[in-house]
Amino acid sequence: MKKLLFLILPFAVFADDLRSILEYAQQNNNLVKSYRYTKDAKESEVESKKSDYFPKIDIGASYKNTSDVTSFQISDIYSGYGRVEFDIYDGGAKSSQLDRAKNEYKASGHDEVQMRKNLSLQIVKDFYEIKSLEAHLRAKEDAKKSIEEQLDRIKQFYDAKLATQDDIDRLQASYDTNLYEIESINFDILSLKKSLELKASKEIQNLEESNFKEVLVLDFEQSDDIKSLSYKQNAVKNSAQALESAYYPKIKVEDSYTFYGYENISPNHPLKIDRQNVLMLSLNMRIFDYGATSEVKQSLELNSKAMHEQIEQISKEQKMQREIAVAKINSVKLKIKSSKSALVSASSAFKTINEKYNAGIVDYVIYLDALTSKTSANAVYERSLNELETAYALFYYYSGKNLEEFLK
Repeated sequence: MKKLLFLILPFAVFADDLRSILEYAQQNNNLVKSYRYTKDAKESEVESKKSDYFPKIDIGASYKNTSDVTSFQISDIYSGYGRVEFDIYDGGAKSSQLDRAKNEYKASGHDEVQMRKNLSLQIVKDFYEIKSLEAHLRAKEDAKKSIEEQLDRIKQFYDAKLATQDDIDRLQASYDTNLYEIESINFDILSLKKSLELKASKEIQNLEESNFKEVLVLDFEQSDDIKSLSYKQNAVKNSAQALESAYYPKIKVEDSYTFYGYENISPNHPLKIDRQNVLMLSLNMRIFDYGATSEVKQSLELNSKAMHEQIEQISKEQKMQREIAVAKINSVKLKIKSSKSALVSASSAFKTINEKYNAGIVDYVIYLDALTSKTSANAVYERSLNELETAYALFYYYSGKNLEEFLK
């Protein structure tokens, strides 16, 4: 018993189930991190736009030296100042820009979520394709073992003058072909595992069995792609509104307070100024720009209409793909039923023919055909089981759900 546990333990320790792979990938995949940083950048932009509502305060200092001065000039002047600037009214430009930044931030959040959902679906497809290939590999390994046993047996018959070289050559050809197919499958598994490791951002040794829940009654949610586009469309509208402010008056107040210091003043110089306060109220309004602003606004409005059409098309496609996923689930269930029946029949037929072949009642051609039928039937059945899991994943994906929430 201890020996058995020792043999099983390494596989248990290094096996990954689908849920753990998905959760790890969503935290560590580089593209997901990239989208997360983009969202954080948009959040910082929102805070920046909020700060535009507050007064701007500047301070500064200067030194001026003039050589060969007259009696009415000062050679050395020092100054320090503080300035406060505040926009009383800007035609709604700040408000529109803040709304644009908020909508872009919300869009970036949905972009990140959609990226994670896309990544999860790709991982699910790779996961179950690997499981299908591994099942096919096991079937090929079993076929290899059977052919190998028969090849050893026929060689013994050949040594006893009860079989011909042709019998050996035919079995050897089948054995070599099987080895070639096994090697091809191994390479396909390796390639897919590397692809899966790249997406998951972790090394993967073995895959545990993982299954989805069978839930076909779900509320339909718009995909995050659509939600993102909606917010981006709103952001474009906000930019157009910000342009409109160019034709509204802008009122700004500015107050500057300056201290002066002097050196090397001529005795004949008139009274100097030590400090000075300047208050300025300004109004600015654009009355004509050859239509430049209106042309840019029209361009933004056309972009908004283009996004609306994209939203409509993606919405239709999502609903269509959801319907196809339901049909695929039903179709694969029928395939599982028929492939299981075919596997039972092929296994039973091979058992009978194997006994007859051992008894010398049938030749190797019939034996190899029966073995091939059994191997193919097993591969088809196992693949159909994995296709069903992928079909459920597609249904949940096009229903706007997180795949990991529906794993058993």
